[in-house]
Order: sequence, then C-alpha cells, then structure tokens
Amino acid sequence: MKSITIKGSKRESVGKKATKALRNAGQVPCVLYGGDAEPLHFTTEEISFQHLVYTPDVHTVVIELKSGEKYNAILQDIQFHPVTDNILHVDFYEIFDNKPITMEIPIHTVGVARGVKNGGVLRYNLRRLKVRGLPGVLPDYIEADVTKLKIGQKLYVTAVESEDYKIQHPDNTVICQVRTSRNIVALDDDDEDEDDPQDVPSTETDDVAAVKE
Repeated sequence: MKSITIKGSKRESVGKKATKALRNAGQVPCVLYGGDAEPLHFTTEEISFQHLVYTPDVHTVVIELKSGEKYNAILQDIQFHPVTDNILHVDFYEIFDNKPITMEIPIHTVGVARGVKNGGVLRYNLRRLKVRGLPGVLPDYIEADVTKLKIGQKLYVTAVESEDYKIQHPDNTVICQVRTSRNIVALDDDDEDEDDPQDVPSTETDDVAAVKE
C-alpha cells in the first residue's frame, strides 16, 4: 500500500487557547493513538492532507516530527468546520508490521458485465470493502471482475476473497448487481451470439411479389 509522509512538530500546550492560535496560523492539531506510550499530540500544516483526505485512494502515513521521531500510522478520524469545511482536528492510529489492522479498501470493477451489454445497468452496493490484514500486504485497491454477470445476477464479497486479508462483511454482502432497465434486450444464453447473415431468411416486399406475378 502506498504511503504519504506528513511532517509536524510536537505540541507544547494542548489548551483551547493554544489550539485556537494554531488553527489561526494554518496549523491542524493532531493526535496519534495506538502505541504503548501516551497519545502523541502534534501539529502540521493543513496542506499536508491534500493527498490523504481529498482522494478516493487510501494510504498509510509516515509521521515525521522535527525532533527526528518517525511513526507509521493510518488516518482514524477527521473533523471539519461545518461552514468553511476547513480541517479542525485529525486522529491517527499507530500501526506495526506484525499487527493486523482494519481498513476500508476501494473496489475497482474489471470488465463489462454481459447484462450491461444487453441493456442492463450495473448498480453498486459497496464502493469500499472493510478488510483486516497486515499493513505490508494490504492492497491499494481490490479488483472485482464483473464480466460474467447477467441481468439479475449479483457479485458477492466472497468473489474477492484473498489470503492477504480477511473480509469484515457477511458472506451474503453484495458488491454490485446488474439491474434491468428500459433499454433491456431480451436474449437467452444460446441467443447472445449474433446470427450469421447467411442463416437469416430473406423476405420479399409486396411490390416485388406483385412484379413476379
């Protein structure tokens, strides 16, 4: 999984006045949880979250402090201002190579469903899949092959199982399905291949038949 580096500095004070002053200076107060020690309070510039928050992709984070300390983490929670939409606070969770973590990984569909070719519509029930595994083997995204889906059929989470992670959804959870639409083409399995033009009988128009008579 891809990683993003966020540079920051430890906070000397965590009071309300100090927090307000930091935000006015364009800084975002953050907290790192999950380690053996006490939660770590630090600050970083809001622009640091540009490629972490405002993207459909998921990343792990390397937190680099001015004191030289480094921590591997994942984004746990984020708070936005209700009016300006500025980032107010961010929580991180420290991760370790030998300890599994739970993350929501984006789902990328592969191929065009047979039902879609016949006029159906592919509807998504899930855009992200909650999985648990070691940080080093979790993928950037999970591929879901929809090529064989016919109209009315569904793709379940069991179709994207892997040894690298454990899916945290019930087996009957639907990722996507092909629904009917007004443009549907009614075709049986044996009729989905196009007929050879030589096998299609020709028909005469009334005018041609009249000339022959």
